[in-house]
Amino acid sequence: MFQYLETEEMYDVVVLGGGMSGVFSAIAAGRNGAKTLIIDQNGYFGGTLTANGVGPMMTFFAGDKQVITGLGEEMVERLVARNYSPGHVLDSTNYISYVTPFSAEGLKIILDEMVNEANVDTLFHSYLIDVEKNDSQISSIFIANKDGLSQIKSKVFIDATGDGDLAVMSDVPFQLGRESDNAMQPMTMNLKVYNVDTEKLRNIVLEDPKKFPRLNRDLAVMKNTEILSFIGFDDEFKKAKSEGRINIPREDILFFETNVPGEFILNTSRIINESGVSALGLTKAEMIGRKQCEELFEFLTTSIPGFEQAKVAYTGPSVGVRGTRQIKGMYTLTNDDVLENKHFKSTIAHSGYPIDIHNPKGEGTLSVHSSNSEEIDHEQFDKSIFNNYYRIPYEIMVTNEMSNLIVTGRCVSASFEAQAAIRTTPTMTALGQAAGTAAAMSAKKQIDVKSIDIDVLQETLISQGSFIEK
Repeated sequence: MFQYLETEEMYDVVVLGGGMSGVFSAIAAGRNGAKTLIIDQNGYFGGTLTANGVGPMMTFFAGDKQVITGLGEEMVERLVARNYSPGHVLDSTNYISYVTPFSAEGLKIILDEMVNEANVDTLFHSYLIDVEKNDSQISSIFIANKDGLSQIKSKVFIDATGDGDLAVMSDVPFQLGRESDNAMQPMTMNLKVYNVDTEKLRNIVLEDPKKFPRLNRDLAVMKNTEILSFIGFDDEFKKAKSEGRINIPREDILFFETNVPGEFILNTSRIINESGVSALGLTKAEMIGRKQCEELFEFLTTSIPGFEQAKVAYTGPSVGVRGTRQIKGMYTLTNDDVLENKHFKSTIAHSGYPIDIHNPKGEGTLSVHSSNSEEIDHEQFDKSIFNNYYRIPYEIMVTNEMSNLIVTGRCVSASFEAQAAIRTTPTMTALGQAAGTAAAMSAKKQIDVKSIDIDVLQETLISQGSFIEK
């Protein structure tokens, strides 16, 4: 029989998950006066950006208009001030307007500092294992770590686990993957390499731009940007697959230079038919992902100009998950809401990132920007599509079943297509700031999270730097 340690301390807000949405929930709650605890299974904050090797951040902008500001922008400014990031730079793949490269190690430090400055308590290396409920209220959670089992009490809980773990334990209904067949977007093991000849890569494109239709949309960016984003070499990739050298079910290679010249993150592996909410599925995905990265590196060094002398920095560290469960909240954000920029009275965040669906079953990536209902035509490309952005309402983070639970991050209440748009890390900073601010308001007044004054929430977010259009 397990014994557990019951803490006497009562928190105002407890955040489960230290990814980008969770950490900014905790910072926002702490800055708004709530006694806050954040719990994460890793030994650092940042989620996909630090634990899964994702980079750059995509995107804080819609065209030239910055639509994600607040705490997320403060983080970027701190990174820039410490030479951990060049800030927002033009995207030379011409997929969006701006990307934000960064140092993963620097990000860990900056997030530590922001959490500590907000007087937030932290428990790393800790896992949620159970929940205690009283009707529609979570009274406590149980976590496991090196101390054994502990019971933690709070007025309000925020589920930022990415998979809706706390919500599911609390019997909140959810949708797993795509509505038609429960298929989930592929997982990816990122590969970081260094000692790449960036100028050689750039010149390959400038010498034969028609070979690179995405990059050829605006060659001025390719010529002038100091930090390179790249997609292409489709023919070489296809040939390697036909020869059995590559077994990645994807159509091209995608890679992004970090804040370090000649260092690139390759977002190219594609792990299909495995589940991000299964221990066995995640285990298989880790192994498949590493094998795909080994094949990819051999292909790069033998077939792609500029990579001849490249070296592997690392894979992962862990496999990246794009989506699993979506909770069923008071409102479900839809594909049409994103494409048509539906107006909500309860808007708490915006995003300019398009619908971006990696085929759950193999090759193919569907990208739809907010102004279109079809994929971009390379021959008739118009950068004005980057100017579109959409609104995200508060109701996708709260549930009908629970009175003191807010859900944030990629597991919010959204359709498969809408989640494919809002899942990226800059958007997560905005959702997290809104969730933490709302949780602090609920705890202070001891009211249902569904009963907070939305106008006050919006004005508070605006006063603390967020971009909100009502």
